[in-house]
Amino acid sequence: MHLLGVDFTSAPRRAKPITVAHGRLDGERVVLEALETIADWPAFETLLRRPGPWLAALDFPFSLPRAGITAMGWPSAHWAALVRHVAAMDKPAFRAALDADRQRRPMGARYPHRRTDRPAGSHSPMKLVNPPVGLMFFEGAPRLLAAGVHVPGVHDGDAQRVAVEAYPGLLARAVTRASYKSDTRARQSPERAQTRGRIVTALEAGTALADLPLRLEAAHRQALLADGSGDLLDATLALVQAAWCARRRSARYGCPPDADPLEGWIATV
Repeated sequence: MHLLGVDFTSAPRRAKPITVAHGRLDGERVVLEALETIADWPAFETLLRRPGPWLAALDFPFSLPRAGITAMGWPSAHWAALVRHVAAMDKPAFRAALDADRQRRPMGARYPHRRTDRPAGSHSPMKLVNPPVGLMFFEGAPRLLAAGVHVPGVHDGDAQRVAVEAYPGLLARAVTRASYKSDTRARQSPERAQTRGRIVTALEAGTALADLPLRLEAAHRQALLADGSGDLLDATLALVQAAWCARRRSARYGCPPDADPLEGWIATV
């Protein structure tokens, strides 16, 4: 099975593309084979429609918290109904709905979380800024549904094209809490480059995600270290999460049996 790790953005462009790490499992190792950048939505949609078998771990929230969905009166019977509802909205309407929900909530509890967000340490998908993960859901989830991919524990689609939700920060924090990236060039420091080096070394040793070492060529290793934005490293971290799920193909790709089918689940949590 071909594996993909995808570092996502809600506004892909040449200066800030979607980044994809391609690889495979070779025995007990994950092999990084290629790095790809995608600068527009049509190219991303083409990626999702590439013939399988493949498994992609994509770094954006596939759903919203059940508490937020219910409070806004949005469809909650199943994930596809929710996503179709969102796909029919324009971005200003989506923003306005999430803003209104936030204003209704008390200070200190304005962003509900999914069950999977707390153990992952991830942001609430209701956030629209710093980071704008709500917009990532708005752009990403409808494209998953339109492409007909299979989302384990959430949506039955093409079993040859499987998508799981990734969160690279979960693996990075298993190595270090130090910052390793910045989109601001002035903040892309030697210290952050050294931290990326620590993370790559842990990936190669199989300690970032236990017993799943990464094999990569020297040129790819240098690219991960040189990329101050951290996008290439995040895509590679997502690739390792994809490999973890591929190993658990017979058990819903690792999706826990009690995962909320509306909220979804973050790989390796």
